[in-house]
Amino acid sequence: MRVLLSTIGSRGEAQPITALAVRLRALGNDVEVVAPPDFEELVTGNGVTFTPVGPNLRAATAVGTTPDDLRRLVEESVREQFRVVTKAAGRADVLVAGGALQHATRSVAESIGAHYVYASFCANTLPSPHHAPPALLGRVPVNGTVEENLAQWDQHRHYFTSARDTLNAERAKLGLGPIDDVRDHIFGDAPWLAADPVLGPWPGPGDLVQTGAWLIDDERPLSTDLRAFLDDGEPPVYFGLGSMRGAPDTADEAVAAARELGKRVVLQRGWADLRLADDAPDCIAIGEVNQQALFRRVAVIVHHGGAGTTTTAAAAGRPQIVLPHMYDQYYWGSQVERLDIGRAAKAVTTETLAEALHLADQAEELSDQVRTDGAQNAAERLMAL
Repeated sequence: MRVLLSTIGSRGEAQPITALAVRLRALGNDVEVVAPPDFEELVTGNGVTFTPVGPNLRAATAVGTTPDDLRRLVEESVREQFRVVTKAAGRADVLVAGGALQHATRSVAESIGAHYVYASFCANTLPSPHHAPPALLGRVPVNGTVEENLAQWDQHRHYFTSARDTLNAERAKLGLGPIDDVRDHIFGDAPWLAADPVLGPWPGPGDLVQTGAWLIDDERPLSTDLRAFLDDGEPPVYFGLGSMRGAPDTADEAVAAARELGKRVVLQRGWADLRLADDAPDCIAIGEVNQQALFRRVAVIVHHGGAGTTTTAAAAGRPQIVLPHMYDQYYWGSQVERLDIGRAAKAVTTETLAEALHLADQAEELSDQVRTDGAQNAAERLMAL
């Protein structure tokens, strides 16, 4: 079977797509991943064929944009997706769209008669009267009554309409008719939820395929310097914001809070290129890292609230502090609080860090419930289509 997996998101979407690709390839399938060029090493390093789409995401997100710029970027993205996905699809049997704004994948699948699956990595990115939509363009919806949530989802639909004319123009080139509701077209009739059912359960209505989170088995060793730092004292506090452009003083606040409690810090630089304010031996700054190995050796994990980081932290059995910035991150902050395995906050304070440290037992107890077979489950389901 030939499978094309496509995403235009950050590492939080590219990594689970890669995890699924690895499992599909191990089962004897021909697999290709289409993703932003930032993730070529991630994909090819796991033995999977890679095709880039769009600009370098890290560079693009570092530049501010006006509403007009955003509309132009969306239109360019839709055209680029159609160009790349159409060429890569070939005679694929299944096309999987991973994450948001996958405008081309379903249309290309339709044009070649392939199966189509839309996969979400968080429950609140799929419409339900039981939760509010994700945060978009600075607006952070708040859970309300069923009627209030449905009204917010109606508003959410409008975020997709700006690309409708471009989408339909590209569909016409493939000999396909126009569509009116862009969002529901992308989501499809039977979306999958690639999230852990304990951390992020589907609230209904109805049943959908919830496979569990798609996790890569990361075998990379920790660096010599990092191992030496970890071995030289008690478990430290981890601080990292992934692909978010967090304010530099956020890291400074976290370091100050940790020091006040006598804790050391591992600071991951991330896309914001965070830096330590001094070279004291109680802190270390690192680059890309095997989070699965590192998280088991820290006391608290402070992060932005991405789906993958939240799941990896929970599986490691360590309490979390979520500092949400956008999209699904507010949801994951609320989930770690619901499960009492962490806290959501705007910044790290001594009080918040102390609270999180006292949740170690709850976090450890929940870790055994986190599924690690989500990618395998999804791969087998795809092969049964």
